Amino acid sequence: MADLLAHGQAVLTAAGITTAPRDARRLLAHAMKIDPARLTVELSGPAPAGLADRFGTMIAARARFQPVAQIIGYRDFWGRRFRVTQDVLDPRPDSETLIEALLEGGPAERLLDLGTGSGCLALTLLAEWPGAHGVATDQSAAALNLARENAEALGLTDRVRFAQGDWWDAADGTFDLILSNPPYIPTDVYATLDPDVRDWEPEAALTPGADGLAAYRAIIDGVADHLRPGGRLAFEIGYDQGASVAALVAERLGWTPRILPDLNGHDRVVLADRPA
Repeated sequence: MADLLAHGQAVLTAAGITTAPRDARRLLAHAMKIDPARLTVELSGPAPAGLADRFGTMIAARARFQPVAQIIGYRDFWGRRFRVTQDVLDPRPDSETLIEALLEGGPAERLLDLGTGSGCLALTLLAEWPGAHGVATDQSAAALNLARENAEALGLTDRVRFAQGDWWDAADGTFDLILSNPPYIPTDVYATLDPDVRDWEPEAALTPGADGLAAYRAIIDGVADHLRPGGRLAFEIGYDQGASVAALVAERLGWTPRILPDLNGHDRVVLADRPA
């Protein structure tokens, strides 16, 4: 099987995949239905029947720049497994910065996740806060169907309601926490994205066009009607958008925002508490 792995790595390298060794190992482990940590031990054995075909299909997909998470069908996020398809953004470690910040602030009883995608943010928080309930919205019916599947897999369907609509169109009532990882990539940057992202993840979830701030403006302009006094507002942001999003919060709401970095030191989260 070592030869099989070497061939897969060579195909991906020739296709221009910069993470070819790691990706080939991950795909081979998935094709073998084993934990990636066991792959080295298993490589010395003979290839089971059908493995070469399964692995070859996965390698061909990755060589077309399809993300590994879409090929294997899931991504692990904050210790839980979320199903992933082309209908949603691939949950990324950067988003765990938002989860960490919110968990440090203590539990919310009722939360709203605007633009939920796979549901990774809302469902992670609900799983961490057993007493919480939430609403998760998205304009995409396909994304909501996937989020429902993830909620069912995590045993959370009785504590979350999914609603289709664009930002405030699907939200009703008031909440202790409102969070969102909205589309934020400016038009000129979107064209330069790696093909793994640009060609395989939903454009509507990546960019709102223009300067990338339209979704923040729309959410900020409606948040006062839905966030209770003393509640929290939380955004994931692009690495260079901290000052811009914080300024929108301060200017349009009069609240005092905080900007938090991710593990790479880049701006990643804007938080603001509504004054009690």
